[in-house]
Amino acid sequence: MTSEKILYAVATVLCYALMCAAIAWQYRSRQRAAQRRVDALLPATPGVPAWWVAYASQTGQAEELALQTAQALHTAGVPVRLAPLSQISLADLQQADRLLCIASTYGEGDPPDSAVPFARQVMATAGASLSHLHVGLLALGDKTYANYCGFGRALDQWLLKHGAHALFERIDVDKSDPEALQRWRHHLGHLAGTNDLPDWEAPALQAWRLRSCTHLNPGSAGEPVHHLALEPAPGLELPDWQAGDLAQVEVPTAPGEPRDYSIASVPQDGAVHLLVRQTRREDGSPGLASGWLTQVAQPGDTVMLRVRAHSGFRIGDNANRALILIGNGTGLAGLRGHMRGRLAAAAQLQGAVKRSRPEGVAPMWLLFGERNADRDAHYRDEIDGWAREGWLSRVDWVFSRDQAERRYVQHALADAAEAVREWVEQGAAIYVCGSLEGMAAAVNDTLQTILGEETLQQLAAQGRYRRDVY
Repeated sequence: MTSEKILYAVATVLCYALMCAAIAWQYRSRQRAAQRRVDALLPATPGVPAWWVAYASQTGQAEELALQTAQALHTAGVPVRLAPLSQISLADLQQADRLLCIASTYGEGDPPDSAVPFARQVMATAGASLSHLHVGLLALGDKTYANYCGFGRALDQWLLKHGAHALFERIDVDKSDPEALQRWRHHLGHLAGTNDLPDWEAPALQAWRLRSCTHLNPGSAGEPVHHLALEPAPGLELPDWQAGDLAQVEVPTAPGEPRDYSIASVPQDGAVHLLVRQTRREDGSPGLASGWLTQVAQPGDTVMLRVRAHSGFRIGDNANRALILIGNGTGLAGLRGHMRGRLAAAAQLQGAVKRSRPEGVAPMWLLFGERNADRDAHYRDEIDGWAREGWLSRVDWVFSRDQAERRYVQHALADAAEAVREWVEQGAAIYVCGSLEGMAAAVNDTLQTILGEETLQQLAAQGRYRRDVY
């Protein structure tokens, strides 16, 4: 290796280390700022009992509503303790007087990943007495699922069964229903003794321009998949976001009902990239949002969009860790965001000469599943290029229909069990993105078999096992 190449490699490693340090610093700064907000809610006078505001959140919505709840109560003079449900013990509940809980449901009635330890440990405690506790519960869900608000309902029933008293009847929220949220605010105002609680408005949707829409899988046995690139309308600045975040898109035929999509790009790309599969309703017609985005909207058209933080799927403290990225279908979008994020940290996205991954930059391993290799290998040229350059030290493509026996991503994961254990023992983080039904559950079961349930729970608690599944 020439001295010039050595100098370049050293400079790249230093640049990457500085970028990772900056990402980690920004993450910790946000954590410290969040902690300061939480600390400011506590009572100023020792001995004054605080109300618990707890949340069980998967995509960040419950966490955001919990913070708004806590801040509203604090403004009204009520001392508050804000915490994720995972940090609340049975002893905390038995000593508390009032608990307001915002609980999301994951899939068909499951608790969010962060609330699994609470569900398995605290809610499994027999004979617990909560007779001094007064509770109010906001359950978030989606009526398209059979077990609507399943975890929120289960938590509410568990609390009441063990003697807790309802401050008001549980409120179930279907996809951010404003009327239900208004009832929650009404009850908060009544409890706090004020009629002057501020409205909680989501960030405004902004006008974006559809720059391109590319059909990626013509001839596929599955529904069409499109790559969309969107940029802010003229005069608007590109917002900041991180790999792992979501884009909320509102279509003209469904105002007030934005759809969440994993972002497949980073700000350095200059545009929000989405990977959208056309869905079909029971009558065979295209899905409302996916049909409009892929069949109706044309390049140059306006799309109303906002970027939403997804703290549970961001890189966080994993910026310097090796990454095991697992997904299927359009779940590749969230994984691509992280792959592009790692290259961006090393200044290796477009506009820069592509170089091999320096030794000081942590590697990535992608396991991705789809139907057929000749139709459904989304972004294959890009991914193969990253593999040649060493940014991806391993890629496992899994195509279920290319052999007589169905083979899915969990099967490839099981076959690579020894390597998975080695990567995790050396500090790797695991990110899973894709369909909850089938893939995510099977991958979780396989990881439990490979690593053990306790280890997997520890990884989740450490932020080294993160999921964005739907």
